[in-house]
Amino acid sequence: MELRQLRYVVAVAEEGSFTRAAARVHVAQPAISQQIAQLERELGERLFDRTERKVSLTPAGEAFLPHARAALQSTAAGRDAVTLLRGVLAGRLAVGTVPAPPATLLDQLARFQRHYPQVRLTLRTGDPEKLVEQVIAGNLDTALIGTSGPRLPAGPAGQRLPTTLGAREFGEEPLVVATAPGHPLAANAEVTLADLREEALVTLTPGTGLRAALENACAEAGLAPDIRAETDDLSLLAPLVEHGFGIALMPRSAAWRLGLGLVTLPLRHAALGRALTLVWRRDGVTAQARAFLEMDLE
Repeated sequence: MELRQLRYVVAVAEEGSFTRAAARVHVAQPAISQQIAQLERELGERLFDRTERKVSLTPAGEAFLPHARAALQSTAAGRDAVTLLRGVLAGRLAVGTVPAPPATLLDQLARFQRHYPQVRLTLRTGDPEKLVEQVIAGNLDTALIGTSGPRLPAGPAGQRLPTTLGAREFGEEPLVVATAPGHPLAANAEVTLADLREEALVTLTPGTGLRAALENACAEAGLAPDIRAETDDLSLLAPLVEHGFGIALMPRSAAWRLGLGLVTLPLRHAALGRALTLVWRRDGVTAQARAFLEMDLE
């Protein structure tokens, strides 16, 4: 059993495809298939069910996967321990983040890279539930997610953050209203939630911090939001607004980066913003993540 075989198993399991796994680890697909087949012969069990449409774990694969991840993480931790003896931090820092991350996170990552130039940064975006799953699985060292207090925004009620995660508030980013230039609200200096009562809205799908913030604010104001279109991709909100599907509440940083050609208006509602929380796994903090988290406290 070789570490590369474990790495290939994890990649195929997470990508759900031998082709995507091969691209991820920069190895030819036949080589991955050959190595996994060799590992399956050694174990005496098939790890994957292979069909033309998808690749899925067998029960044996489900049982094997967490141990493969643990072995890879332990190996990486050992490598980190040796490099720290030399006073040099290297390796990789994998950070998950909400789409269109705030400038504060990017500034902190830039500062981290200046301090530790030999650490390679990997950034991934996703919705809160997926990012939390990736942190728990050890695929991400830490993640910046949108939350409603100590809860994940999975619908109005939400879900509590797992106790296996450490968490720290990362601040709140104001939301702004984005409209097409010819929209009647575009001439206003600012808008209130009451101004949105009769407006068609475009927003993100349930399970995102932005959707939770919108629903919570409208509930407090006694409004029923008229959601005409929803998407799981924050970058699509601006084109939807531009093409007349409706107006959108967007994080200020996203509006500045994605909303070229749109009119952005401040929202006069102090409680409405994108609450951000930094999470990490309590029992598996890598040397790179620890350095990043300690820098956040400076």
